Amino acid sequence: MSDERATIRPVTLSRLVELTHACEDDEKTTEDLETALDVSHRRARETVLEAKRIDLLDERESDDDSYYGTTAIGEAFLEAIRDESWQQVSSILATRSPHYGTFLEVLERLEPTDLDTLLESLEEDQKYTPYSFNQTGIEVVGDWAERLGRVQRNAFTGSYYLTSQSSIPDNFPFVVLDAYDHLEQTAGVDLRQRYLSIPQLREEVCERIGCSRAGFDEALVALCQQNVGKLELSGAPMDTEAKDSALGIKRISVADEGTLVSTSQSTQQVMSGVELYDKQYYYLAVHDRDVTFHQEDT
Repeated sequence: MSDERATIRPVTLSRLVELTHACEDDEKTTEDLETALDVSHRRARETVLEAKRIDLLDERESDDDSYYGTTAIGEAFLEAIRDESWQQVSSILATRSPHYGTFLEVLERLEPTDLDTLLESLEEDQKYTPYSFNQTGIEVVGDWAERLGRVQRNAFTGSYYLTSQSSIPDNFPFVVLDAYDHLEQTAGVDLRQRYLSIPQLREEVCERIGCSRAGFDEALVALCQQNVGKLELSGAPMDTEAKDSALGIKRISVADEGTLVSTSQSTQQVMSGVELYDKQYYYLAVHDRDVTFHQEDT
């Protein structure tokens, strides 16, 4: 398997972390890494090659064998992982991985966008470079970006967009009300309803303003607390359709797995509501549109 490859290899973020950590203290051969990661020779080899391409590992040849050690960049990568500094991890990958960096750059021009449009633009963008994209490549780098919080994907429509960790905009209430109206109208004239799904509202608003889901939840709860009687949160039965989504929400956290620094990755298709006083609310009703919003209270 050659170092030179136009597309990105199907390597998960968790596997990159495990591999880089395995080579941190002592150089390892591919066979050593097969054992450490409990993977096949082919899987170990393709993970090594992708880690080398993004400068997490370097290679030393000796006695007809190759030994791999963690680079200074790999050390910085591991430090950011241990600190759960996901923004820093994303920055390192954007700088070193030609596919990840290009994915973010093109998405910034198009957002929000669907998979087909994104793939078409990436293919055009990479036409005169040594690199190329296919659907699998987008899914690989998209998975990295989602888990690191740099990108979100609408759980109902599949649209990709960049996320910002900056504060919620001052016009947040107006965006919420406009999204509320839009979702109500799409139900049809005869199906207009006062109580609308918070998971659906969350996905719509986050896509419009590029905020994180956690940021939306915090702001919506504050907005409702600041406008008691005008906005109402409502619970839901256990089997409510408001909890269902077409796509999973991807998350990442550091996990202690024996001698390896690894990452715990989950993809959950059951949507959450917003939490207030240890209770989950899945629906929002608007009784009065004359609302106020104070950022300092969020």
